[in-house]
Amino acid sequence: MKAIQKALCRHAELLICCFFVIGLFYSPASAQNIVDEWSTVKAPPAPVLKYVTVDPKVTALLLLDFNKQTCNADRRPRCIASIPKVQKLLTEARSHGVYVLYSLSAGASVADIAKELAPLGQEPVVTSGPDKFLGTDLEKLLKERGIKTVIVTGTAAHGAVLYTASAAAFRGMQVIVPVDGMSAESTYAEQYVAWNMGNAPRVSNQSVLTKIDMIKY
Repeated sequence: MKAIQKALCRHAELLICCFFVIGLFYSPASAQNIVDEWSTVKAPPAPVLKYVTVDPKVTALLLLDFNKQTCNADRRPRCIASIPKVQKLLTEARSHGVYVLYSLSAGASVADIAKELAPLGQEPVVTSGPDKFLGTDLEKLLKERGIKTVIVTGTAAHGAVLYTASAAAFRGMQVIVPVDGMSAESTYAEQYVAWNMGNAPRVSNQSVLTKIDMIKY
């Protein structure tokens, strides 16, 4: 009888140990994922916006997808609201000889660009998806001018701005993103793009977040 009791006790101890080990690997905390924890996530502190001084000779201003198909009062009123400030940036950039380039979303034409921001003369226009380097001669155009810095504005923040700015950073360019020059359907999209540009590996090392009034020549 004593032998049986000892065997049962030893078996019980083994079961307890097994449940403890399983619990370590399958505890509620370790089983959670970002969707499970979505409502508990707290936004990080806002990034610090910096004054920047650019050299017009090696700087390009990119105006991305300010065409009516993507920048309109119904789909993106925040884009419409950004136009006066971007127009101010464009005017100052041109007056200092900054190279100006445009992009269009698929299916759009130059005539669809907001009239306040319309291209002048031979200012180039490319058409592509979110990454404006993809399938266009944007990189060639920038290299031909010896461009080292790009100021990226446009819509959507989480589309053309995020992917084109990141692509420029991956190509070794300095990237300036004025937060009042990018827009999306929601403030959350603009927020995570600002966070990404300031924190993403490699991209953040090449990027500066600023405002249009904080850009000097």
